[in-house]
Amino acid sequence: QVQPVESGGGLAQTGDSLRLSCTASGSTFSSNYMGWFRQAPGAGREFVAAISQRGNIISYADSVKGRFTISRDNAKNTMYLQMNSLKPEDTAVYYCAADPQVNRFDARDYRNFGSWGQGTQVTVSS
Repeated sequence: QVQPVESGGGLAQTGDSLRLSCTASGSTFSSNYMGWFRQAPGAGREFVAAISQRGNIISYADSVKGRFTISRDNAKNTMYLQMNSLKPEDTAVYYCAADPQVNRFDARDYRNFGSWGQGTQVTVSS
């Protein structure tokens, strides 16, 4: 089981870019389907993006499609989320999730992921 750790959050203005990183300890990183989720104050945990073990299957929430890019580097045990054209509604705590049993059909449901990071705050001002 991997232990994800997020980094790269912070303050941004509308239209800015940020890149989040998720580094997961353990030798089985490449065996895990990985995902990004976010949670705004008072809201539930929301799917953002997910990527398969080899990086060949990628999915995005409609709200971020065309603005965010998910990628992974298995040699570095790291996943990334490049966030461009940020909007105030992107403000949330962003979480990295990992699970070896997830597939392309259930990656949008946070309940299917077993390993989670502590989250990193992203705040976008108008």
